[in-house]
Amino acid sequence: MTLLHVRDHGGDGLPLVLVHGAGRSLADWHATAAALAAGHRVLAVDLPGHGRSPDISPWTIPTVVQHIADTLDAHGVPEAVVVGHSLGGLVAVEYARAYEGSARAAVNLDGFWWGRAGEYPGSEQVGELLRSSAGVVAPPAYIQEQVVHAARYGIPSDRAEAAARAAVRPIPGGGWQTLPERAAALEMYGELDKLGALGVTAWLDGVKCPLLLVQAGQLAPSSPAMEWFADLSARFARGLSAELAELARNRPTITVTQIDASHPMVLEAPEAVATLIAGFVRGLPD
Repeated sequence: MTLLHVRDHGGDGLPLVLVHGAGRSLADWHATAAALAAGHRVLAVDLPGHGRSPDISPWTIPTVVQHIADTLDAHGVPEAVVVGHSLGGLVAVEYARAYEGSARAAVNLDGFWWGRAGEYPGSEQVGELLRSSAGVVAPPAYIQEQVVHAARYGIPSDRAEAAARAAVRPIPGGGWQTLPERAAALEMYGELDKLGALGVTAWLDGVKCPLLLVQAGQLAPSSPAMEWFADLSARFARGLSAELAELARNRPTITVTQIDASHPMVLEAPEAVATLIAGFVRGLPD
């Protein structure tokens, strides 16, 4: 049995389990968790190979989901709402699929991969860029670079620095090992490719518990060097919005909404994210 690193934020009420995105850590959730703990017991986990959790090999979604279940069992949490951001959103849905009896509901915060093959031309280039930087050793200036990048989203520097430091491991010489390390990161992106190839509608088929699907309402700040990505993001956002709206019309267990934030919403707008989650949970059937 592999147990994941957990931060228990305390609180009382229906437990919420918070799952971060790819290459991130449970530290991303600190501000949101503090707001949610007013009405819930809140636990945040580091995914395998991330933060302070152990590595796994191979890195597969079913194994990750099993480790989350084992970890919750070890912490005496038989039932929970699983909330995930980005990669964590996909993992939350897969947890709900695999553990119908213990997943009260799932929340997916902008955890949508890049669609079926050929659906969004240019998306292949995103995969190539992600793989090129997967698990690299970063220079000493990496943390400050992350703080500067986060400022483009309006994320406060102290919050950005704490989250950036928690997501990497210092190495001799002053550099940083980004996580997960390269072999696991490549396996992780392969898992995301498999889920994305299904398309959102087919992927969500068979998930029976209530789902809240949250799409970022703002696109990432544009960069002159990546105009192609801005165009791809806009096309993807329009297509995803239409597909989610159709799902909400046809699946009574699915709630769809947008938030006035961009993809790194848990760092950019933690209070708004907490309000959205708490409102959804209050409306769950007894």
